[in-house]
Formats: sequence, structure tokens, C-alpha cells
Amino acid sequence: MARFKPVDMNPRFLPIVLEQQIQPGTFEHALNVLIDTEFDLTPLAARYINDVTGAPAYDPSVLLKIVLLAYSRGIISSRAIERACRENVLFMAISGDTQPAYTTIASFIRHLGDQIANIFTEVILICDRRGLIGRDMFAIDGVKLPSNASKARSGTHAELAHQADAIERRVRQMIKAHRQLDKHSQEEQVAAQRKAEQERIHVLQTEAQSIREFLRTHRKRTGDESGKGPERKSNVTDNDSAKMATGKGVIQGYTGAATVDAACQIIVAAQAHGSGSEQSLLLPMIEHAQPFANKRTVMTADAGYHSEANLKQLHDKGIPALIADGLMRKRDERFKEQAKHKNKPDPLANKKPISKALSSGKFKPTDFHYDPVTNTCICPAGKKLYSNGINNIANGRIYRKFVGAKSACMPCNLRQQCLRKPDTTKVRQVAIFRKNQTSPLKHTDSMKLKIDTTEGRAAYGRRIATVEPVFGNLRYNKRLDRFTLRGQRKVDTQWKLYCMVHNIEKLAHHGYAR
Repeated sequence: MARFKPVDMNPRFLPIVLEQQIQPGTFEHALNVLIDTEFDLTPLAARYINDVTGAPAYDPSVLLKIVLLAYSRGIISSRAIERACRENVLFMAISGDTQPAYTTIASFIRHLGDQIANIFTEVILICDRRGLIGRDMFAIDGVKLPSNASKARSGTHAELAHQADAIERRVRQMIKAHRQLDKHSQEEQVAAQRKAEQERIHVLQTEAQSIREFLRTHRKRTGDESGKGPERKSNVTDNDSAKMATGKGVIQGYTGAATVDAACQIIVAAQAHGSGSEQSLLLPMIEHAQPFANKRTVMTADAGYHSEANLKQLHDKGIPALIADGLMRKRDERFKEQAKHKNKPDPLANKKPISKALSSGKFKPTDFHYDPVTNTCICPAGKKLYSNGINNIANGRIYRKFVGAKSACMPCNLRQQCLRKPDTTKVRQVAIFRKNQTSPLKHTDSMKLKIDTTEGRAAYGRRIATVEPVFGNLRYNKRLDRFTLRGQRKVDTQWKLYCMVHNIEKLAHHGYAR
């Protein structure tokens, strides 16, 4: 019978030199050298006033090392970071075996505030001195992440007031049922049930009070700075966050925006915004990145950032840019065959072939009879459609919009041929474009001409290969799947810390401090 060496799992006292655990060429070595020799942490140290009295504090440089190392390892929880400082030799080495409590770590992150912006800028300047910023092209994009906020506590002021009314009505019903139970039951039979109900009533009362207090202390959020536009939804738990539509549903969170240089994928600007509107983020991101750009640096962004107002400001400031519009791919002959693939079923979810009846046979706008003199539109069933706008603009073209009436569309026998989703769509809408007429969107038109050239497409094609790997590194390698803080300022701090980790990792890979 074979014999093997024994496996002894008993404890050992091993001689470990903590300094030797930080090896040159690694992320932790670059981090250690950066914080000890490059960063100016005087503003962080100035927050402590225990020169004469008070207990000794943890060195802010040590805390910053711990947090950045933890984020580089995908550890975001303060309790998990505290446990790593007790159990992980690498964290012991980077912290000098100080082992701060999770409350100390969490408080340090929350109160970094504006100081983190200066440290983030110092990292970028070091990357620039190392020749990692090419200034040829900057790619701007954002990633939507959920935050530490309840989506259920989001709504307009009227909706939140309705929620509070519903909670208070539920509390009154529970109290009434509780009193009835006291009248007809013995004390020993209902003691446990009464205790559980009292706890539930207390939770509901606290929740209703928090909503009422929020409505009393917060004004309605309007759509723009002038106070006009529809009311934006507020959130009781984190009013700086916003509801955002993503590919996996609606989340309550923030957009982490980044401007990335194409040479070595260095993040030259980073901001977290509680807004799902990408158009409003374009100019602030370009402004933050301008100190690291030159006159030839081309700013690129996808169609979500495209608007005539943005293009006009870029033109007025003389900033070279390639901002795609919504129909850019449709004009690109390289994607002329993409339409046929959209009708294909998901190969992982549905193996059945698509029905020909579902992919063809629908009425097109050319099947509707439009009379420009009387401004009337007649559908294939002979019904008149209502005019719903005569000077609408889409991609620089002017069109008239017509909508069918419910009384005519709902009982119509041609619904299957007229509507893509006849079970859910009530009426048909038709857009009639004017021939040989366009709107005066000169900046949009000039951008189309620029981006549709061979050089423009080649330059814009580098955008996705520049910025998307950065988000992949942060979301999957560093496991940033949500923000754990509340408030735009604190979330922005956490986003900048993660972007710093990415840049320091680039420095380590390019031989910094070896």
C-alpha cells in the first residue's frame, strides 16, 4: 500500500517579515511608494487635533493604503476590510499590523470629501510624467450602478404622500385588530403575538414619520434649473440618487462617469452623478478633463451624449469631438445586414424558428394616404388619423405626426397587420417626413458628415476599446457592483477611489517604483 508524507494542520509560529511581503512590481508596492513619497496628505492630517490631548489616531496614509488595497482586491465592505487587516498577511504588511476597526475605516472613507479629488489629480499627474497619457483621444462614458437606497421609497411628492397615507392606514388597522384581540383573548395566549405586532407597528410608524419629515424638509425636484418641466422623483433614503433604466431593469443609484485616455487607458476625469441623463454629463466631464488635453485631443462619446446644444457648445469652444447620433450605425454600410439578425430568436432561450408572419406583412407609412393640402392622413382601413404635431424634428428632418383614435383602432380587423404588438399597443402612430426639407440643426449635420468619413469611423471605433475595458476591470475584476454610501458627495468619493485603483494598477504594470 502506498505511503505518503503526513499532513500536519497544527498551529505554527512562523517568522514573517512584513516588509518583505510587499514585492516590487506589484500593485501594493506601487501603492506603498506612491503614498509614502508622492502624495501630499497634509490636508488629511490637519483634520486631527489630538496634538496635546486625546488618544493617538490611525495614520491617514495607512488608512488610505488599506482602503485602496481592499478595493483592488474587490473588498468593499468595511467589516470585510477590518477582517482582512486581522487575517491577511498582505494587509498586515501594508498597514504595519495596526488593525483599525471597521467604524474607523468607514468614517475615514465618508469624510475624505474634497481631499480625494486632489489625491486623484496627483495620481493622474504622475501617470502623465511616466508618459502614460497620449492626449490623442479621450473617450467618455458612464456605468449605472445601484446605491444604498430603497427603490420602493422613490416617487413624486404626491406619490410619497400617498405611501405615507397607506402606511398610516395599515397601522390603524393593526391597532384596531390588536384591541379586538385583547378583548376576546387571554393574556397568555396572545403575549407572543402582541409583541410581534407591536414591533411591526413601531417599524411602520417610523417609516411613515420618515416620509412625512422628508416631505416637510425637501422641496419638489423640477426638471431643470429654471424651475420648469415635470417633477423629478425624489427618494427618501438618498435624495441625490435617481431611478435609472438599465439593461437588467430599473435601479435606484448613480452614474459613474469616466473620461479615459486611449494610449494606456488612464482615467483622466471621474465623477458620480445622481442622474440618468447622459447628455447633461458630457460638458462637465470634458471640462474636468481639459487640463490634461491639448488642442488636438479628440473627445468621443456615444449617442447617449448627443444633443444639438452639446455640439454647439463644443463648436463654440473649439473642442474637437466625435459624438455619435442615434442613426450612425444605420448609415454605416458595415452594419447594413444587422436588421436581419434582430429578428432571430435568442439561441440560449428559444430554439423555435421565428414565424414569417411576425417578421413581415406590417403596414408601412407608405400604405397610409397623406394629403399635404388638408393635412389629413387615412389609414389602410379607411379611418382618419388625428394630427399630433406638424413641425417635429428627428435627426435633422421635419415630420408630421398622426395618431389613430381608440374608437377606430381598438375594434379594427387589421390590428395584426398594423401594430407590432397588437395585444399591448392601443393605437397606431405614423410619421410623415417632409421631402427635401431639414431643420436648421447645423452642428448635428456637420457632426454626421465628420463621423461618417472613413477617418471619422476609424477614430470613433477606438472609443469602445478604450473605455469599456476600464468599466469591465472595475465592475468584474474589482467587483464594484454597487455603491455602499449615500449622498452624491460620498458616492463620488467612492467612485474616485476605485478609479484611483485602476490608475495605480496601470502605473504598477508599466514599471513604476521597481
